[in-house]
Amino acid sequence: MGHVRDLPKSKLGVEVEKDFTPSYVVPRDKSATVKKLTEHARKASEVLLATDPDREGEAIAWHLLEALKRRMKNPDLSAKRVVFHEITEDAVRHALDEPRDINADLVDAQQARRVLDRLVGYKMSPFLWRKVQRGLSAGRVQSVALRLIVDREREIEAFAPQEYWSLHASLAKRPAKRAQDQFDAELVQVSGKKPEINDGETAENIVAELDGAAWPVQKISVRERRRRPSAPYTTSTMQQDASGRLNFGAARTMRLAQQLYEGIDIGGEGQVGLITYMRTDSVQVSNEAIAQVRQFIGQTFGPDEVPEKPNRYTSRVKNAQEAHEAIRPTSVSRTPEQMQEFLDTNQLKLYTLIWRRFVSSQMRPAVLQTTSVDIVPQRDGTDLKYRFRTSATKVKIPGFYQVYRADEEQADEKKSLPPLAEREELDLNKLWPEQHFTQPPPRFSEASLIRALEEEGIGRPSTYAPILSVIQERTYVERERRTLKPTELGMVVRDMLVKHFPDIIKPEFTAAMEEDLDAISRGEKQWTPVLEEFYGGFSEALEKADQEAERVKPPVEETGEMCEECGKPLLLRSGRFGKFIGCSGFPQCRNTKPYLDTIGVGCPQCGQGEIVRKLNKRRNVFYSCSRYPDCEYASSRPPAARKDSAEKAPAKEPAEVAGD
Repeated sequence: MGHVRDLPKSKLGVEVEKDFTPSYVVPRDKSATVKKLTEHARKASEVLLATDPDREGEAIAWHLLEALKRRMKNPDLSAKRVVFHEITEDAVRHALDEPRDINADLVDAQQARRVLDRLVGYKMSPFLWRKVQRGLSAGRVQSVALRLIVDREREIEAFAPQEYWSLHASLAKRPAKRAQDQFDAELVQVSGKKPEINDGETAENIVAELDGAAWPVQKISVRERRRRPSAPYTTSTMQQDASGRLNFGAARTMRLAQQLYEGIDIGGEGQVGLITYMRTDSVQVSNEAIAQVRQFIGQTFGPDEVPEKPNRYTSRVKNAQEAHEAIRPTSVSRTPEQMQEFLDTNQLKLYTLIWRRFVSSQMRPAVLQTTSVDIVPQRDGTDLKYRFRTSATKVKIPGFYQVYRADEEQADEKKSLPPLAEREELDLNKLWPEQHFTQPPPRFSEASLIRALEEEGIGRPSTYAPILSVIQERTYVERERRTLKPTELGMVVRDMLVKHFPDIIKPEFTAAMEEDLDAISRGEKQWTPVLEEFYGGFSEALEKADQEAERVKPPVEETGEMCEECGKPLLLRSGRFGKFIGCSGFPQCRNTKPYLDTIGVGCPQCGQGEIVRKLNKRRNVFYSCSRYPDCEYASSRPPAARKDSAEKAPAKEPAEVAGD
C-alpha cells in the first residue's frame, strides 16, 4: 500500500534553513488505513512492523510507527521490525523469532532521497513552467533518463553510414548428394589481414580474380568451450528478459512479480508467495535454497547435472545490496507445470522465466564444440591471398541448456557442416559480393535503457519502472515499435535542463549521488551534510537560470484550419494519448478534436475507413480504423497495404490492444 506518510503535495514541505527538516502528512487516501491500524495497535500487546525488506520498506515502517505515536498520543510507543524476503510460513516464522529495531541509517537514506527528489522536482518543474510551458515536470533521475534517450536519438540523426562489402562462397562436398553437403563460407582475410572492401568495383575484381580457382580445405580446427549458466534474476535482469522474451514492459513485469510475491491461492496450501522479493540488485541465494535446488536437479535431471560445488555469483552492479537475495521461486518443487492451473497466462509466463533461470543457475555448464574450416583458394597448386572461413557449433553436453538459454545462446545449433578433411577439394557453386552500410546505434528499448541506467549506477531496483512510466506519461518520450523515441517536447526540455543544470542531470553526478545515499544507508555519512553540499550549487544554478533563460516555446505545427469556436489557428498538439488538434487560443479557448494519423492504408475489415496510428493508455502504438466505433478493427501491427492480403484482427477495445 506504499507510504502512510509523505511530504505534502501542495507545498515544498522541506524547511531548507532548518537542516532540511521535512514536514510529513498522512495523505487523505491513507487516513482510513492509519485509523484502522491505530485501533488494532491500541488493543495489541506488541507491535511488529513487517514492511518490504528494503530501504523503502524500512522508511515505511518508521513512518507508520511515527503515525501511530501521534494518533495514540503515546510518544514512547515501541515496535519491532521483522524482515522476510518471501511470504511463506517458514520465512515468516523465522522472521518473528528474530525481531530487531528499525534501522535508522536506512530510514535516513530514504529520507535523504525523498527530500532530494522533492527539492529538485519542486524547484526545477516551476522553472520549466515559466520557461517552456505549464504542466511540465523535472525529476532528478527521470531527467537523466530523458537525456540518454535524446542524446541517442541525435546520435542516430547525425550518423553518416559508411559503405562496405563482404564476399561469400557457396561450397559443396564432392559429390554433393544431399542439401547438408553444401555450406557457405565468408572471406575473412586478405594477405593475412582483415578485408577492407569499400566499394563494389573492388569486390567484383576479387570475384574475377578467383574465377577458375580450386577450393581445397586448408585447415580444420575443433575446440570446446564451456558456458556457465547466468545468475538468478535481479530486478533489472528480470525486466530486461521479460521485455525481450515476453514483450512485457517494466511496469507490467513488476505488477505481475508483485502478485507472485504477495501470494497465489494454490489449493490445499492456501495463499502462498511463489517468488522471493522482487526489488533487488543482489544475485546471492540462501544456502537452504541452493541445497533444495541441487537436490531437485539431481532427482529430475540426474546426479551428473549437479556441479561438485554450488555455483556462486557476484553482482556487477555498483553498491548492490548483497544482504538481499536474488529473485527465485520460494519452493523449486512448485514447477511451472504444477502452477499452471493456479496462474493466469501472464503470471505463468513470468513465473516460468524466474523458475527456469533459477534452476539453471545451479546446473553444470553446457559444453559446446565449435568446428572451424578455413578454405584458401589455389591456382596451379599455389595458395592465393584470400582466406574464407565457415564454422558450426553443436552442443556436446547440454548442461543447463536443458532448462534455460539466454537469447544470445539460441543460435548455437542453427548451422551444421558436412564431414570434411584437410586438403579435400570442394566444388564452388557460387561466389557473390554483398553490399552493406554501417548502422547507427539503436534507439533505447525499455530493456536497454534499464541496462544503461544500471551500468551507469543510476537509480535502484524500485525506481526503474517508475522512471519509464513518468517520461512517457509526461509525453517526453513515446514508444515506436518497442523503442523509445523522444518527442519534440522531450528534446526541448532536455536542452533547457542541460543548458542551465548541466551538472544536475549528468549521469556521473546522479551516480555519485546514489553512492552518497548508499553511504548514508551504511552509516558512513550523515544525510544533512550531503543535502547541504548538493543544495548550495543547485540553488545558485536555479537562480542564475531564472535570470538568464529566455522562454522557449515547443515547436508547434499548424493544421491550416481555423477554430470553429474562436477563429484562431488550430495546432497539432501532443497529449497523454498521442497527438490531437487543439486551439492556439488555449487556455481561453479549449476546443479540441481528434487527430487522425493516417498511414495510407485502407481498413481491411470494413473497406471504408483509413488505418490510423494511435496510442493506448500504456502509450503503446496500435492501429485502428478511422471509423471507430462503427468499425472496431484494431491491431498492434500495421496491416498490409493491399486489402486482400491483410490479416483481419478480432474486434477489440483500442485500449486493450498492444499491451505493454
